[in-house]
Amino acid sequence: MLNLCKPDSLYNEGMKILVYSEKTAAMKDIGWHRGGTKISYYQNGIRKDDKKPANGIFKSYFTHTFTYNFAYENDTVYFAYCYPYTFTDLTEDLNKLMADPIKA
Repeated sequence: MLNLCKPDSLYNEGMKILVYSEKTAAMKDIGWHRGGTKISYYQNGIRKDDKKPANGIFKSYFTHTFTYNFAYENDTVYFAYCYPYTFTDLTEDLNKLMADPIKA
């Protein structure tokens, strides 16, 4: 990934990426889980703007890299920074809240 803007990341503290493999989910009933190796997040030297700022410090973009060994051929694998929270998840959670007379 390129063009990230944060100067630091939890990946530098050991956090791993989230992985979802359709085949792993079907065969082992394992959904989203942390994975990957050689995870790195670093300033890449590409400037966000070529205009010299008043403080003289140029802002740069950052790069996030990782290695992932695919367990299965012809698998569809998704990667994410955080656990996905879909519109469907939101709708279901709101419906549960509205169905509860105390919380509604």
